[in-house]
Amino acid sequence: MNAVCTVSQYTHSLKFKRFVTYTEKLQNNSLLQPHRDIIKDFKCVTFFNCFFYKGFALSQQDSHINDGDENDVRGNWTNKREYILSMIGYAVGLGNVWRFPYLTYKNGGAAFLIPYFIMLVVAGIPLFFLESSFGQFCSQGPIYAWRAVPILQGVGFSMLVVNSLVSIYYNVIIAYSLFYMFASFQSPLPWSSCLSWVDTNCNITTTGTCNITSLPAANSTRENDTCSPSTTTVIPTQSPSEQYWDQVVLQRSSGLDETGSIVWRLALCLLLAMSILAAAVIKGIKSSGKVVYFTATFPYVVILILVIRGVTLEGAADGIQFYIGSQSNFSKLAEAEVWKDAATQTFYSLSIGWGGVMTLASYNKFHNNIFLDSFVVTLANAGTSVFAGFAIFSILGHMAYVYGKNIGEVAEDGFGLVFIVYPDALSKLPIAPLWSVLFFFMLFTLGLDSQFAGIEVITTCLIDGFPKILQSRRTLITLVTCVVIFLLGLPCVTQAGIYWVTLMDQFVASWVLLVIVLVEIIGISYIYGGNRFIEDIEMMIGNKSFSFWLWWRACWFFITPCLIAVVLVWSLATFVPPSYGTVEFPAWGLALGWCMAVFCIVWIPIVAVYKLIRAEGNALQRLQSVCRPSEEWHPYLEIHRGERYSEEHSPIPKKPLYTLHLDISFSLMEQINHC
Repeated sequence: MNAVCTVSQYTHSLKFKRFVTYTEKLQNNSLLQPHRDIIKDFKCVTFFNCFFYKGFALSQQDSHINDGDENDVRGNWTNKREYILSMIGYAVGLGNVWRFPYLTYKNGGAAFLIPYFIMLVVAGIPLFFLESSFGQFCSQGPIYAWRAVPILQGVGFSMLVVNSLVSIYYNVIIAYSLFYMFASFQSPLPWSSCLSWVDTNCNITTTGTCNITSLPAANSTRENDTCSPSTTTVIPTQSPSEQYWDQVVLQRSSGLDETGSIVWRLALCLLLAMSILAAAVIKGIKSSGKVVYFTATFPYVVILILVIRGVTLEGAADGIQFYIGSQSNFSKLAEAEVWKDAATQTFYSLSIGWGGVMTLASYNKFHNNIFLDSFVVTLANAGTSVFAGFAIFSILGHMAYVYGKNIGEVAEDGFGLVFIVYPDALSKLPIAPLWSVLFFFMLFTLGLDSQFAGIEVITTCLIDGFPKILQSRRTLITLVTCVVIFLLGLPCVTQAGIYWVTLMDQFVASWVLLVIVLVEIIGISYIYGGNRFIEDIEMMIGNKSFSFWLWWRACWFFITPCLIAVVLVWSLATFVPPSYGTVEFPAWGLALGWCMAVFCIVWIPIVAVYKLIRAEGNALQRLQSVCRPSEEWHPYLEIHRGERYSEEHSPIPKKPLYTLHLDISFSLMEQINHC
């Protein structure tokens, strides 16, 4: 008799317990009862003999798969809470704190909420639902999910490149937060007054020169007849917090041309941030899913504390009135710029087009209710933005009261708000170090959550691309990814580092994302087919009525792509070369910025051309073949494929997951026992 057991190469990505399962089935086969003893000792005889069996046994410690996971190759979230918290942590980032409140104030206060929530409904939620469903259906990252439309697989590569570049400088911003948090463990706060590290331009109050007497007139007042406001020239000065940011934290050089040396304290903070990040994601979603129980909820506790403390301060009411109260200007709704800002903020705040939404959703169980999850995450993100504005503007109102200024004179966005204005405001509060530590630790956790997904996108794309080699080496891949991102981030902690951060932020995380998202929604809605995609979603969440899908069809086919196209054209038409304050970037710096932007999106045409070249037939046949889903496009597990994706109903025959042949042979008995 012969005993030949051949397991095809497609089985190599499966867990060893699947071999055990099939072995048990063989034992129960009546035709093979005479050879039960041989089959019982069967472990695995593959094309590569015993190598993979031993590999599977050794990889159990590094597989990051739980016994209860539905997908025993890629793994799943331990529970729904971890997914929701991870997704909220990813969507809710620094922009919710430093950009949304300022945009609301600038665009009419409460009036801005009207276009913002309209854009959320017609663009934000539909796009978030689309990306989440796309990733969950195929259980793949942003590159291999595009097996649905092979000609657009470059969109996945573009998402990966954008995500990688953003992860480099985003980690530097986390390092800034750590620097300020450690600096806050002293009283008084180092930026509360002009100390030894400042230069002559540091001044808490305004300094002016009287044109009549040509003598300095510090704090010139309107009551001074000899030096009236019309005859006073204000001398530019910097507040202690601004000087601390420039002179101590950044040690900022004169421009991008002057790189200077590495700021070693920032480099150490960058190393610490990356070390914490690596420890949190070392086991992928299994470890980061536990960390988010704290990092995704702690910011809400701090924001609540800051709101309660802020509203009790003098001048807080004025700040809130300017933010979302009686000072709201509803006439702003007639300005097109307000609607453009609302649409832009919606796209960016939900992190759509970065690949993270698709990646995190790919670890869901197949029948997870992704429709409900999309509403929970998007509404939580919008609510957080509005809520954070109360914490910001209540304290800015108090700051304006202390300085005797208007809110508009102290309100800023971006780095200026969280690293200059708000620290200055916190230094005016009783027990200032406590509030400062809480605020910057909150910024640290906000950034950390977003970075979890950023690292996961990179590792998932690598492992999905080379599962046989990398699936059992996730820990090593994660560590290597973190080390590379740390090294690439070192230029951003030089004395010219803030210029690099600004350049990357303005060119990478801007209109480039709109291009990616526009191609994405056109590809799914028109090439893959919106109706086919709806059928895929119904395989996961159950059948819905025609009226249920009417709104989503309207958004995916018409409203959302048209809106994205308008915002994209407008953004390019009104594009202004970036600068940092009054410092302009050199021509070579701007050229490098455009190169980064092109590098992000050039993968779309490159991969499309490559797919067309590799296809067979004439030009039309090639185009048709790369616009059809590939044979690998289907739910990851065979049990979920149903009739629509079964081999019998597929126009293209699928490769079998395994081929098991038995030819009982005593000549191979020794090899089986050896295994």
